[in-house]
Amino acid sequence: MPESGVGYAVAMPRIKITLKLFGSLREAAGDSTLRLELDEGARVCDLREQLAARLPLVQKLGDRLAASVNLEIADPDDVLEDGDEVAFLPPVAGGDGAATGSAESGARRCTISDAPLDEAEVAARVEGPDAGGVVSFVGRVRDHARGHSIEHLEYEAYPEMAEREMEKIADEAGARWPGTRVAIAHRVGHLAIGDAAVVVVAASAHRAEAFEACRFAIDTLKVRVPIWKREVATDGAYWVDDHA
Repeated sequence: MPESGVGYAVAMPRIKITLKLFGSLREAAGDSTLRLELDEGARVCDLREQLAARLPLVQKLGDRLAASVNLEIADPDDVLEDGDEVAFLPPVAGGDGAATGSAESGARRCTISDAPLDEAEVAARVEGPDAGGVVSFVGRVRDHARGHSIEHLEYEAYPEMAEREMEKIADEAGARWPGTRVAIAHRVGHLAIGDAAVVVVAASAHRAEAFEACRFAIDTLKVRVPIWKREVATDGAYWVDDHA
């Protein structure tokens, strides 16, 4: 049978992904979760370009905008698969034997919660008879920042990924200072002046290791953990997109 000369377009296979947005990016999009269809073989960078066409903030954030796939930091060229959960992560909000488990078997060392934080409860996660030094850091909401008079703060997190990253930090502290245990709790939601936003506790046989592990944990948290801070000041509200 002779060819008709008529061409037919072949439809590309499609995949479905869930896109999570946080902080200033969520606010710009007007939604925290988008269900999208992409061509099979689409990469993280292709999704980013598609989002940038809708949200100028994507280009403004530039290289400071990270991406994760299924709770793990992703490279731009990573290929997406059907059912993936992708998140674009604005810069996180900062502020002015080797034990990797908690002292109490089965207890959670690292948590995200919208309830007020209890320093003693966090310490109890890692204290024990072997701990000669227990160091706590409590980060509280202050009434001024960046030249503004603060009324309150609003914290937002990617909770599943945030808790996973905090657990990694606790593990790293235990590896760097053998015998040291670290617990972390971070609050989200509306926080008033004086409220505790984060509690970090390090327990070790000796005070030097406890001090160092506690400092390492809070400093690393403010760089790596997907938690965002919105400062509500007397002259307006804004997201804090850089650690300081």
